[in-house]
Amino acid sequence: MNVLVVKANNRPASEGVSSKMYEVFMESIGSDMSVKTFDVFKEDMPYFGQDFFDAMQKSAQAEELNELEQRILTAANKAMDAFLEADLVVFAFPLWNKTIPAPLQTFIDYIYRAGVTFKYTEEGPVGLVPEKKVLILNARGGVYSTPETAPGEMSVNYIRQIMNFFGIENIEEVIIEGHNMYPDRAEEIIAEGMKRVEEKARALQTVNA
Repeated sequence: MNVLVVKANNRPASEGVSSKMYEVFMESIGSDMSVKTFDVFKEDMPYFGQDFFDAMQKSAQAEELNELEQRILTAANKAMDAFLEADLVVFAFPLWNKTIPAPLQTFIDYIYRAGVTFKYTEEGPVGLVPEKKVLILNARGGVYSTPETAPGEMSVNYIRQIMNFFGIENIEEVIIEGHNMYPDRAEEIIAEGMKRVEEKARALQTVNA
């Protein structure tokens, strides 16, 4: 099994809970598995926009690209190749300001490509990578799992929707929430969540055996 871990938190593990989730996952997964990390905060990832479309058009017509166009095309292709090569994609990220970190959004923009991860048909869009599996590792200081608060959560919900759009239905998640809202129980909440991360990672060894 080829595993791609998309790390989307640049805070140290001592401060960022999802950074710690990433560390626990990497420490717990079997050494016999092919695991690659794509750290969106360390990659050179220009924002998605007109430069990307210009780069795609010029590339298709074998025209010379300027420096920014070459950077964004290289970055987009690197992200896409990493995503397509993976059997399992693990997203480790926090809920920041009710959504995902900006570099993770750029990663999603890079892999959201018609003809590669989805296609348009007369009946509507169809996902092209349904065989992939996804594991979401998410941390949020508040509580968003109640019927009242769930609509305001736009990080896990967003990643799920995009993966579903790509045709991926096998999506699991480990969410740690409420550690800022309930500081008296923060240590217990985080420890319980890390145990679940470890269990998910170790379960992959059984699947890969």
